[in-house]
Amino acid sequence: MLAKKKSSENQNRRVTRVDPPALEEAVAAAQGLTDDIESQIEIAAQLMGMSEDEVRPVVMKAAVSAPARRPLHLADRFSMGERNEGPKVVVVERKRPRLVMPR
Repeated sequence: MLAKKKSSENQNRRVTRVDPPALEEAVAAAQGLTDDIESQIEIAAQLMGMSEDEVRPVVMKAAVSAPARRPLHLADRFSMGERNEGPKVVVVERKRPRLVMPR
């Protein structure tokens, strides 16, 4: 007898797991979107489905512990290395595809 084929239906079925974000993750996302504390509270509360009063202490605590972000200018990025020999050079090369000649 022939072997029974397994159903490909079970193999192709994918299950997507949806986990709500943790409050700290929601606060970090809000901090990435805006620097305004009140806006961060509103965004984090909406992400978590909580009231703003519940989220406010966590956002305020995170705002105090987060270091002040200073924009890094392009010239500063190149001089951050240990050796100050000038800007780093990046070379990008394009390889041509091989052409196969039929015989």
